[in-house]
Amino acid sequence: MRNESRWEPAPTTVPSNATDAEHQDMALLDEMEAVLTERLARIAGSHRNVKFASSLAAEDMLITHVVLREQLPITVFTLNTGRLHAETLGMIDRIKARYGYDVVQYAPQADAVEQYVAEHGANAFYESVDLRKACCQIRKVEPLGRALADADAWLTGQRREQSVTRGELAFAEHDDARGIAKYNPLFDWTEAQVWAYLTARDVPVNPLHARGYPSIGCEPCTRAIRPGEDSRAGRWWWESRDSKECGLHAGNLSKIPVSVQST
Repeated sequence: MRNESRWEPAPTTVPSNATDAEHQDMALLDEMEAVLTERLARIAGSHRNVKFASSLAAEDMLITHVVLREQLPITVFTLNTGRLHAETLGMIDRIKARYGYDVVQYAPQADAVEQYVAEHGANAFYESVDLRKACCQIRKVEPLGRALADADAWLTGQRREQSVTRGELAFAEHDDARGIAKYNPLFDWTEAQVWAYLTARDVPVNPLHARGYPSIGCEPCTRAIRPGEDSRAGRWWWESRDSKECGLHAGNLSKIPVSVQST
């Protein structure tokens, strides 16, 4: 699983004048990194073909960093919906430059997109939840199905803290729609811990995060959040809080496998 010639990040160092609290913070970060690496390695070792669905946002860059640093047998892919920000697409080139890895891209079926636009309009998703979910089905859910057709497990960057719809998120789930295992290795990480890790390890991040976008999806469906809003408030902001899922994660889960523990 490991290769001695793999790329290695610069070691994390604590300044000589660091406080005890700063030393403790770095020790905690190292411990969390070790647990995450173990989780990912055990998932990869427990399945034949594991794939990681990356949105190219902060959490997913954290997982990508560990997967590629450790050269784990996990395929990193993204859903190129055709409506992503230029900054998001730019992350594909940054991953290639940093890690030498080509992220696999899955695009929607052109005829389905054309039919939707012809019947409803290019931005019909603003008109109703049903039309928005229909757009997500075409641009995200169907391509995800193709991406996972040969997989027996997949990963996400979801966290419990992200929204009310993810408050009970488990580490290990079962995707009944596809009959495969699903894992959320960052389920118990906080936003502060994610950003502490990204900063300490100098992981490339989407520049939209610095402009007030903690959660990033398609360009017309994502806005910067306001002070005090939760991290997913900028996603489909015209809808009620309890409908803000695209179908990639909601409604297709039930059993929790016991083959891999969260440790």
